[in-house]
Amino acid sequence: MKTYTWAVLAFTILCTTTAHAQKGWEAGGWIGSSFYLGDLNTDYDFSNPGLAGGLIARYNFNKRLCFKASANFAQVSASDADSPNAFERARNLSFESNIIDGTFQFEFNFLPYKHGDPDEFFTPYLFAGFNVFHFNPMTEYQGEMVELRPLGTEGQFKGEEYYSVSGGLAYGFGFKVDLSYEWSLNLELNARTLFTDYLDDVSTVYADKDDILQLRNELAVALSDRSIEVEGAPNSQIGREGTQRGNSNNNDTFITLGIGLLYYFGDVRCPEYSR
Repeated sequence: MKTYTWAVLAFTILCTTTAHAQKGWEAGGWIGSSFYLGDLNTDYDFSNPGLAGGLIARYNFNKRLCFKASANFAQVSASDADSPNAFERARNLSFESNIIDGTFQFEFNFLPYKHGDPDEFFTPYLFAGFNVFHFNPMTEYQGEMVELRPLGTEGQFKGEEYYSVSGGLAYGFGFKVDLSYEWSLNLELNARTLFTDYLDDVSTVYADKDDILQLRNELAVALSDRSIEVEGAPNSQIGREGTQRGNSNNNDTFITLGIGLLYYFGDVRCPEYSR
């Protein structure tokens, strides 16, 4: 009973402090592109976008502050073959992954924003929060797609592979504009700095191939080291036990750029109490 009383009190205070401001829910969807940054894309190459999209729900506390939750899908991929760095081309790794993502963020509108208002119908905005996501890096080998995580390509013991669910910090900026009282258009650039460095299955050093063979199989050995000889990387040590395979000091990132259409359901009114 006490919990209910405190909840009613908190809601009443919120309604009182924002009584003259617009409040209410919006919902809609978005579509766009996704981009990966990490050990297999160290030069910020954005020429290989993936498909991305999702569903959005937003609650407006007032003209400035909102809370947004979204369920998203994104495709990311990269290949050392596209790198301008000779040693990365010699490493010769690649991956692709589908991402299922849930993101929770607070938004701040730079300008006062009110649906349907002829003067306050647009604003740039910033947002920040966190995300939880599922990923599954794969690569093409002999004409087939192979899941990399179960292979322990960096010498992980069975049962000690990196988790396929992780989280991160989600932040970015956008621009929203009314099309009518109910409908609005949103443009967003949304980045996720992840808590994992294994979005691409690459993070630390090459493991001993005999150990990988003993722990896994020949397929795991083959995909742990796919290095080749390339011009510009003579006498490369790539592939030898203990040499660098990735950079564990920098976790991976993925970015989405999209356009969304949202429907506003109208003001949420505070409950009226009889005196």
